Amino acid sequence: MNAPNIAQVKHYLLALQDRICQQLADADGGGTFEEDSWKREGGGGGRSRVLRKGTIFEQAGVNFSHVHGDTLPASATAHRPELAGRSFEALGVSLVIHPENPYVPTSHANVRFFIAEKPGAEPVWWFGGGFDMTPYYGFEEDAVHWHRTASNLCQPFGDEVYPTYKKWCDDYFFIRHRNEQRGIGGLFFDDLNTPDFATCFRFMQAVGDGFLAAYLPIVARRKTLPWGEREREFQLYRRGRYVEFNLVWDRGTLFGLQTGGRTESILMSMPPLVRWEYDYQPEPGTAEAALYSDFLPVKAWI
Repeated sequence: MNAPNIAQVKHYLLALQDRICQQLADADGGGTFEEDSWKREGGGGGRSRVLRKGTIFEQAGVNFSHVHGDTLPASATAHRPELAGRSFEALGVSLVIHPENPYVPTSHANVRFFIAEKPGAEPVWWFGGGFDMTPYYGFEEDAVHWHRTASNLCQPFGDEVYPTYKKWCDDYFFIRHRNEQRGIGGLFFDDLNTPDFATCFRFMQAVGDGFLAAYLPIVARRKTLPWGEREREFQLYRRGRYVEFNLVWDRGTLFGLQTGGRTESILMSMPPLVRWEYDYQPEPGTAEAALYSDFLPVKAWI
C-alpha cells in the first residue's frame, strides 16, 4: 500500500469524526452535536458538528472536510513551487473544545492529508496534524499525562519522533507578537511522506486515535472543581490569546480562507465568549501568575 489511497484515508477520517463526537457527547453527559453538511463552490465539502452549552463543554466543534480544486492559491505555492499548475485534494478532521469550567483546559487536534497531481508527473502528497492543550490553570499531573500519552503513541515509529514533533509543536504554537506559547504544546507534524504511504498513514491514525486518550482523563479530573467569577474572567482573557493565534498565525485557518473554504466551519475554533484587557498583569504568587511562570515556558514534561 505504497501508492496514496485517498478513499482509505477518507473512510478513516469519517469514522474518526463519528467516534470523537460520540465520546465527547458521552463525557459531557448532556450536550449533543448538531451536524451541518455543506458543499464548497470550488469543489468538495464537508460536515461540521458542533456541541453548544453542554454540561461540561461550552462549545466543541468537530469538522470533517474534503475539498478539491484545479489550482492552488498563490500563497500555497509560493514556498512550494512544485505545486503550481496541479490540481489538489485536501481532507481532514479538525476539532477544538472549549470547556466552561476554567480548570478544564481547551484543546485542539487535527489530522489531514493533502495530494496535488498533474498528468505525466508523480503525485505530491503528505500527511499532517497533531494535538495541543491550552490550560488556564496549570496542573503538573495533567501536563505529564498529556505528554506521556503523546510520547507513547510516537514510540513505535522511532525514538526521535516524539522529541522532534514536540519541538515542532512548541515552535508552531508560539504567539510571536506576545512572545509566549499558546499552551503546553503536544505534537505537531506536517509534510510527512516518508518512508512510504502506509507508514505515514499509520502514524496519522495513531495521532487521531490518541487524542481522546490524552484529553478525556484530564477532563474527568478537573470537571467538578469549583470556580467563580475570578477564574471565569481569567479564562475569557486567556481565550483572547487563542483567537489571536488562530487569526494571525495559524496556517490551516489561512489556507481554508484563501481556498474559499466554508468560513463558519473554519472559524468554529473560536470560543463562544472572550475578552481582552489592556496591559493585564496577574498578581504575583497567584495561580494565574503560575500559568505564565510554570506552564507556558517550554519544558520537558517527561
